Amino acid sequence: MIGLRAGRSDVLLGADLLHQIGEHCAANNLARRCAIISDANVAAHFADRVQRSLNASGFESTLLVIPAGEQSKTLEQAGAICDQMIAAGLDRQSFVIGLGGGVVGDISGFVAAIFHRGIRHVQIPTTLLAMVDSSIGGKTGVNTSAGKNLLGAVHPPALVIDDVDVLQSLPPRELRQGFAEIIKHAIIADAEMFGQVAQLSKLRRDEKASWKFAPLIQHNIEIKSAIVGNDERDETGARALLNFGHTVGHAIERAGEYRQLLHGEAVSLGIVAACNISVKRAGLPREQCDAAAAVLRRFDLPVQLPPDFPRDRILAALKFDKKFERGEIRFVLTPKIGSAYLSCDVTLDDVQSAIDELQVDRDLRARC
Repeated sequence: MIGLRAGRSDVLLGADLLHQIGEHCAANNLARRCAIISDANVAAHFADRVQRSLNASGFESTLLVIPAGEQSKTLEQAGAICDQMIAAGLDRQSFVIGLGGGVVGDISGFVAAIFHRGIRHVQIPTTLLAMVDSSIGGKTGVNTSAGKNLLGAVHPPALVIDDVDVLQSLPPRELRQGFAEIIKHAIIADAEMFGQVAQLSKLRRDEKASWKFAPLIQHNIEIKSAIVGNDERDETGARALLNFGHTVGHAIERAGEYRQLLHGEAVSLGIVAACNISVKRAGLPREQCDAAAAVLRRFDLPVQLPPDFPRDRILAALKFDKKFERGEIRFVLTPKIGSAYLSCDVTLDDVQSAIDELQVDRDLRARC
């Protein structure tokens, strides 16, 4: 087991940790009553195991299950969870466990931030994407009809527990999307890791929960924690570097009504768009732009929009993104793999051109 410190959160990383949840909650002096928020898919696999561990350590837990998917990340769903917690007798001394991927982590953290004006939160991420990204940094939120994560709070979890064994349950597509965030971290902060990820072989099912994942997860937690530590509340622009690929990625998600593409798949497309804009605006060498797309392809992540995707909705969705300030786009660019900066020089025409590029198979065009 590896113990890390991510800002104001303790992070435990290892194997067979779900059986030890109760012990670790007790070691962190958490109160004896809690709500476990999970989705229907994850709860079926892991909720019993977590509740047994909590019970063995003297905790009383109430399991609250929400439908799986981005559609559950709403203010209405958060209110319903709070009502259920009140009905179960939970109070300001209780705590919340988020058992699931990024959606569950976001809404459980938001509930913890608003319930009785804030109670403690424990994250148990069950996806690679959540382990390396969304469980770290304390951003919580729900969506509105206008856009993603427009309502939220910064509420760091008291404890994050990453059990690599849970990755065995992930479908291959779900596992692959986590590498979009890993590749993003490499592009903005670590050229050496970019080279290492580029050399990874195709993932095999028997490798999913091996300890080969632990060092990679640990390093990504360290990268994100270092960036967040310089700008926890996203006020100076330092934390905004983590939005690389997300400006266009979130717009793509919204244009597809959060159904056509997984978050990591949309981010993959956003990374390609951001790299193409970086070639024009930041001097990113074209070969490095192409290398980023090649690494994404290696993990079967999309670098082109699906043929039937409603492309005309993407630019319209962009204006609802949180990264717009006073009508200007705050866009993260990379001048070379391993570094990034925040720019206000990117125009809507630049973004439209990058979206148009997502319709073109660059390799095919090069062969013609």
